[in-house]
Amino acid sequence: MKITSVEIFCADYDKNAPNEPVFVRINTDGGICGFGEAGVAYGNSKLAAIGQIQDFGKLIIGENPMNIEKIWNKLQKETFWGLGGGTVIFSAISAIDIALWDIKGKLLGVPVYELLGGKVRDKVRAYASQIQFDWDKDSRPLGGIKEYGEAARKARADGYTALKVDPLQRDEFGKKNLRNDGLLTNYKLKLCKARLAEIRNAVGDEMDIILELHAKTDFNAALQIAKLAEEFNIYYLEEPCGPLNPQLMSSLKEKTNIPLASGERIYSRYGYLPFLQNRSLDVIQPDVANCGGISEAKKICDMAQIYDVLVQMHVCGGPISNAAALQIEAVIPNFCIHEYHVGNMSDFTRSLGAYDDTPVDGYITISDRPGIGQDIPEEILNKCTKFIVD
Repeated sequence: MKITSVEIFCADYDKNAPNEPVFVRINTDGGICGFGEAGVAYGNSKLAAIGQIQDFGKLIIGENPMNIEKIWNKLQKETFWGLGGGTVIFSAISAIDIALWDIKGKLLGVPVYELLGGKVRDKVRAYASQIQFDWDKDSRPLGGIKEYGEAARKARADGYTALKVDPLQRDEFGKKNLRNDGLLTNYKLKLCKARLAEIRNAVGDEMDIILELHAKTDFNAALQIAKLAEEFNIYYLEEPCGPLNPQLMSSLKEKTNIPLASGERIYSRYGYLPFLQNRSLDVIQPDVANCGGISEAKKICDMAQIYDVLVQMHVCGGPISNAAALQIEAVIPNFCIHEYHVGNMSDFTRSLGAYDDTPVDGYITISDRPGIGQDIPEEILNKCTKFIVD
């Protein structure tokens, strides 16, 4: 079997959508195709990722799609810039790699998790992610304080036992996207504490709270927030500072009792290695759609287990990245919890996949569909901006 073409689809047809996922479909002369996704659905790298997939796509035409490891190493080591890594490089490798695993699973008639060693769990606990945008299919930035407690109650009513919030992403009116580096003012610290207290009071001890900072805080601000947040029994603190300085994260870990997490902007085994070696992270968050795909995500998770570091796959894109994350989470012993983003509740995002993997009572059952267990309907692909390499 040989790869005959690589199609790239950008779901950019709905201007009210929460993001614009970039999908890949790899076609073969055996009539089997596989879907992948580049983890750049939000932010400002979609065109770069699309271009990179086109460049890499040219290199795999004629290859046997079953030779996944060979193709992965070719894209990283024989493309000059591949060895430099980064968001764009690894999102392109990821999209191709996920699609290849999808092909292999479909050809053999088994879920990808069977090819990775088999399940260690039948379902995964999920958390309600980013409730600062409410918890509803029509999300919106929340202001005030009481609104945060109301959103938390909605998530609890849906059966979730954990949630995540960035309490300083928006100002008191829900309008301004706050800049939070440097020493934070008393106003911001009071706002942060009040919102966390409102959430904890709303859900009591029934829910775990993940505190998200999006790396918009530097060491100084992160330390301020960590100190005021300790009384709320935070499950873990995500991206408290930038992802490029492992020593900085290690220094922060020495000064707080809250477990630390990061990873959506850390790529490949090489990027994670220093964070594991200094044990500065308690939970890593690789995004299977930008860390190097299923091949690399499994290696990263296995490395983390050596250091007793847990894994929460980062999921903030389309249904392909979510499905691929579930395949990894089904097989790794050091799984922590699954991210279910508020954006995934939108009619737009739920329409993108052929199958609905929405949590039920806070859990997602791992499907037994072959491959990654998800496809994009043809009517959706026809709406997307399309590029093809053949």
